[in-house]
Amino acid sequence: MARRGRRRRTPWGLLSLLVVLALLAGALVWALRVPGGDLVVAERCLTSADGTTHDLAPDQAANAATITAIAVRRGLPARAATIAIATAIQESRLRNIDYGDRDSLGLFQQRPSQGWGTPEQVMDPIYAANAFYDGLVKVDGYQEMEVTVASDRVQRSAFPDAVAQHEHVGRSFASALTGHSPAALTCRLRAPDEPGDPQLLLDRLERDLGDTGATLDAAHPGRVVVPVDTDGAGVRRAWVLAHWSVAQAGELGVTGVTADGRSWSRQSSGDGWVDAADASAGQVVIDLAQS
Repeated sequence: MARRGRRRRTPWGLLSLLVVLALLAGALVWALRVPGGDLVVAERCLTSADGTTHDLAPDQAANAATITAIAVRRGLPARAATIAIATAIQESRLRNIDYGDRDSLGLFQQRPSQGWGTPEQVMDPIYAANAFYDGLVKVDGYQEMEVTVASDRVQRSAFPDAVAQHEHVGRSFASALTGHSPAALTCRLRAPDEPGDPQLLLDRLERDLGDTGATLDAAHPGRVVVPVDTDGAGVRRAWVLAHWSVAQAGELGVTGVTADGRSWSRQSSGDGWVDAADASAGQVVIDLAQS
């Protein structure tokens, strides 16, 4: 009688290694498809401050941009935006979620039963940010307070000290989004899946930052131009608009932004902001994906 051969088994260690290699190969193929060939496996938005880089997912950065835009629109200092962003990171991970502890909702997990507004209102990022700032400006000396103290005076959180761990991220993004740190915010993104909508961009600019004077460029379809002054305040305003546009690029289909002699391109987003010799002074140019 012939002996039955023993079936050779694949060692689990080897199998695990093969799975890992397959995943890495897939990630590399995906990365090589990123515009410009950037080896970027995950889409991220980054800021740099004091030699330290902080990052958020694109949807988180978009919410940080909206929260900061409301502070800018109200004439509040960058410190207010720092406190608000750090609070929203702790409360919702900077995502506009429709659930939470008891009846908590939205970016700041505000509770309708505690007088913050209706569920529909607190789920509106503009309303929620304004409601937070309404409470913050009533706190005497909030600019000099620790973030945890100022935040708790508004939120009355069950874990107020937890906000402190997000202060550096909040300050870095707030500094860029208020225009105090030029060319400090960049997003590494893959190509947009569909064309951008210029009217939606105009509507969102007005929603977040008010009347910016933005117009469509008739000579360049898919381009929006925003006039700014060329003095110090105008340059800071230019970076408010430029960083806001980059932070919103993932949702709005922005492919390029030019401001203050620098440009950001989605196609080579890993390069960040680069010199733009042909940039026109006194305006911010925002380009959208075209069909």
